[in-house]
Amino acid sequence: MRSTTLLALLALVLLYLVSGALVFQALEQPHEQQVQKELEDCRDKFLKDHPCVSQENLRTFIKLVADALGRGANPDSNWTSSSNHSSSAWNLGSAFFFSGTIITTIGYGNTALQTNAGRLFCIFYALVGIPLFGMLLAGVGDRLGSSLRRGIGHIEAIFLKWHVPPGLVRILSAVLFLLIGCLLFVLTPTFVFSYMESWSKLEAIYFVIVTLTTVGFGDYVPGTGPGQNSAYQPLTWFWILLGLAYFASVLTTIGNWLRAVSRRTRAEVGGLTAQAASWTGTVTARVTQRAGPSVQPPEKEQPLLPSSLPAPPAVGEPAGRPESPEPLKKAETPSPPTASALDYPSENLAFIDESSDTQSERGCALPRAPRGRRRPNPPRKPSRPRGPGRLRNKAVPV
Repeated sequence: MRSTTLLALLALVLLYLVSGALVFQALEQPHEQQVQKELEDCRDKFLKDHPCVSQENLRTFIKLVADALGRGANPDSNWTSSSNHSSSAWNLGSAFFFSGTIITTIGYGNTALQTNAGRLFCIFYALVGIPLFGMLLAGVGDRLGSSLRRGIGHIEAIFLKWHVPPGLVRILSAVLFLLIGCLLFVLTPTFVFSYMESWSKLEAIYFVIVTLTTVGFGDYVPGTGPGQNSAYQPLTWFWILLGLAYFASVLTTIGNWLRAVSRRTRAEVGGLTAQAASWTGTVTARVTQRAGPSVQPPEKEQPLLPSSLPAPPAVGEPAGRPESPEPLKKAETPSPPTASALDYPSENLAFIDESSDTQSERGCALPRAPRGRRRPNPPRKPSRPRGPGRLRNKAVPV
């Protein structure tokens, strides 16, 4: 990724964060102030109804209760009078669900570790469990996505038999993939949690989305109410596994689609750049051809080299007419470059990965340097005078 693109993306994310902070502040701060005011009114009323309790003692008691609630205590249960540990936050079902929130990186936070030994074990448990769950999630997502695509493939075959255009069939298959997944892993659990936990539909779907996106605020956690079955939270964890696998499959599909769109966009932009460079080169060539005779300076005649003069006649040879030197050829003026437009559909796929500057240089390449004048022949060696023995069989001119 280029530096400019990375900086632009960082600026966009920061802008998104600031806008979200302003919206949440505007929505939640008035509610916080209202709750604080109600707490103060309730405290003043309690002190008025019970004058024997001092304000300092009440403040200490409220602080102790808040700390106990933060450590996982349940104010509705009575541990001393209860003979069983079913209401404990660390029974087998709750501990299994807590372990599941560690390896899924959800971390609701409603239950936290309070001992040093538990925190130390959690460190190593997370380091081993998170990669292990990642491999399981990838395998389950692959199988789940393949099963959904196989079922949607039968529906696509039916649409193709009805002579529906292939482009429309692809759009319908993507919509069906999203609808079936949302029906199985979002809408159905929403109604189940709304019934089991006595939540509203908004609270239930809020919990489902917050869980499947691994945000996990912990304000809504299933199975924490009194009288819940111990197998309820482990079953909830298996739903989380399937829901995360589906979301991973959807995110993978979206990532592949974005990469394909990015490649196509880069290819189109590169093609437009090459066509613009080709048009510029063509216009420049036409202007050069029209203004050529008046702009180009006259060529100077080049003096004849000694090597181009005729060689002197040898002794005993007739002195004929001197050989005329070869006519000098003028340097050919190269024709101006005329780059043809880049045909995008016929280009190689490697064109997608090349920059627009490279395509511009390819579309409007500079002409080769013109050839110079003909290289003169090397000078002839002077002939030695022939003796009388060599002129024995030859006629001597008078």
